[in-house]
Amino acid sequence: MHRFFIASLFSLTCFYAQAQYTETINSNRPGGSQGAFAVGNQVLQLETGPQFGNNTHDLLGTDTDLLGLDYELRFGFFMEQLEFNLKGTFLSTTQHIDVGGVEQEYKYSNFQSNTLGLKYLIYDPYKKRSLEKPSIYSWKANNTFTFKWRDLIPAVSVYAGANILFGDNPYLAPNESNISPQAALITQNNWGHFVFVMNFIADKVTSEDPTYSGIFTMTHSINGRVSVFGEYQAIKSDLYADDIARAGGAYLITKDLQVDVSGLLNFKNTPSRWQVALGVSYRLDMHAEDEIIMSTDKTKDKKEKKKKKDEKENSELVNPDGTMNE
Repeated sequence: MHRFFIASLFSLTCFYAQAQYTETINSNRPGGSQGAFAVGNQVLQLETGPQFGNNTHDLLGTDTDLLGLDYELRFGFFMEQLEFNLKGTFLSTTQHIDVGGVEQEYKYSNFQSNTLGLKYLIYDPYKKRSLEKPSIYSWKANNTFTFKWRDLIPAVSVYAGANILFGDNPYLAPNESNISPQAALITQNNWGHFVFVMNFIADKVTSEDPTYSGIFTMTHSINGRVSVFGEYQAIKSDLYADDIARAGGAYLITKDLQVDVSGLLNFKNTPSRWQVALGVSYRLDMHAEDEIIMSTDKTKDKKEKKKKKDEKENSELVNPDGTMNE
């Protein structure tokens, strides 16, 4: 979120110049949205898994079975805020059509989508907050989430990509180009064990039938390994419009490996849709040690060291419940 185990995203010390990289894998699976934060500089990450489902169109009299493979390759480079990604779906379709009382079957397969893009974090409200000093007198204040009005301000990213499909692709609409643009505005709020992500997407805007959609995802980390999510997506296009709900969860096996499961339903019968997906996310972590920012003023450094020593001594006088030792 993205979204899974991203509560640890901002467990930063005040001496580190760090905005993106997390000790735990940061995956966009299993929902349809992407989080505002990149995977981190010099991190290569693969997110993939099979999906199967069915579309039944009452007006056209079609019953369509779908079997596919979703994939996303993400790489952070040059800076912490920047990410390159390649994402898409290879889909195999078996369609049954009732024509004059005779059922006909059609099979075809190809890339349903294949998008190459860049994501850049333009605003991170949590970076300055990581520099705030904890309360040495309140264990509760340092270990629980307390809502503040500033928590409504999200991290914001922008995304720009190109849909690339080759040849005579059956999933392309009539007169649709093999190459078309995609752009998105991404926001993310971190509220303790909850993460709220919004994606506003403009797709194929140069085609005859551009598509606009909004995806709204809420994720809850139950503990250090298990997360669940719920998601709503609205799609608007002259060719296809829909309202879609997704839900599911993920399990963290190691800090670099995550598995997930999710389901999809929509709210109409032209077509009615359901889908089940399984997935795995794995990262190859080549992230370098973060550079510690130190002051060049030796006098200031000595004062900071003394201040930290005093704070440590004071903290030893405080019990976890906030009371003072005698």
